[in-house]
Amino acid sequence: MLLPQGDAVDAITPSVELTEAERIDRLRLIRSDNVGPRIFRSLVDHFGSPRAALERLPDLARRGGAQRSGRICSADDAKAELAASRKLGIAWLAPGEDGYPARLAMIDDAPPLLAVRGDTKTLMRPMIAIVGSRNASGAGLKFAGQLARELGEAGFVIISGLARGVDQAAHRTSVESGTIAVLAGGHDCIYPPEHGDLLAAILDHQGAAISEMPLGHEPRARDFPRRNRLISGASLGVVVVEAAHRSGSLITARMAAEQGREVFAVPGSPLDPRAAGTNDLIKQGATLVTEAADIVNAVQPIMERPLMHPVGEPDSEPFESDPQGHDRDQITGLLGPAPISIDDLVRMSGASPAIVRTVLLELELAGRLERHGGGLVSLL
Repeated sequence: MLLPQGDAVDAITPSVELTEAERIDRLRLIRSDNVGPRIFRSLVDHFGSPRAALERLPDLARRGGAQRSGRICSADDAKAELAASRKLGIAWLAPGEDGYPARLAMIDDAPPLLAVRGDTKTLMRPMIAIVGSRNASGAGLKFAGQLARELGEAGFVIISGLARGVDQAAHRTSVESGTIAVLAGGHDCIYPPEHGDLLAAILDHQGAAISEMPLGHEPRARDFPRRNRLISGASLGVVVVEAAHRSGSLITARMAAEQGREVFAVPGSPLDPRAAGTNDLIKQGATLVTEAADIVNAVQPIMERPLMHPVGEPDSEPFESDPQGHDRDQITGLLGPAPISIDDLVRMSGASPAIVRTVLLELELAGRLERHGGGLVSLL
């Protein structure tokens, strides 16, 4: 039997309230060339503020071998983006501000600013993600909807990616109880386009939509894994209803496991390729789900533990202010197109972890470094 959780809140008391100038500086830094969420966090932790980091970007990129300075977002461009967003009812929130999901703020690559439209109170409630095949079976769609409805009745918000198939089934069934759509593009670039009515219904019923992308950004293939980390990061756990091998839903499940979230999988027929991925997840240790109570019972102990981690920028490792040329040459020489772990770079180079991290930061800002999962990096 499901336990009522209607008044549950999955949040820490808001501890941050940015000034307009701070919001502009944050948006400028994250919109500058080669600056992603992890680099943003490293720069702010090292230099103390987004504004100080902005001043150092050209020098860091030059030290990393950039032939010319990358684009730094101007204050005017940032102000224009904020103004255009507000006209559409979109607020750009930082980790720790009211409306920024507390669990999302804790992941390593949390968006420094999150574009939020809809009811921010819904974003502070406990969430369960439901994802699965875009080409789902009728039985898969029915079960996804059943899970979403029962979890909604138990007080959970359903979060998903607004995609065809399982995502839309979960959203539509949980509109009344609360659901959150995570967008791969900007708020004005809904994908797939035919789900514009679904998004409107979500927003009309105290749901919400979130994105880290600017207005006008049409989603590309590489944007969907970025979106998926937000789905898993904001939730207590991820339920995969149907997923073939090499499915995007399996990427979400992997990210959930890396983020310390619960992973659930609905078993399917061995004869249906759409169930091959979910059956493999169960073999790998995912919790088997045949009813909503399986999920509620698993996350109940997690909900009873207070969120003790600080929201805001997580502490990162220290950096070296100015590595010596021979250190930089040695570390760069160890890099190539094949991914290598940062720990191996430290061991092989004999340089301190701080120096290695600084050289990698310089290379990344110069557009010469690619990061892979599991702490691996390669040279472009």
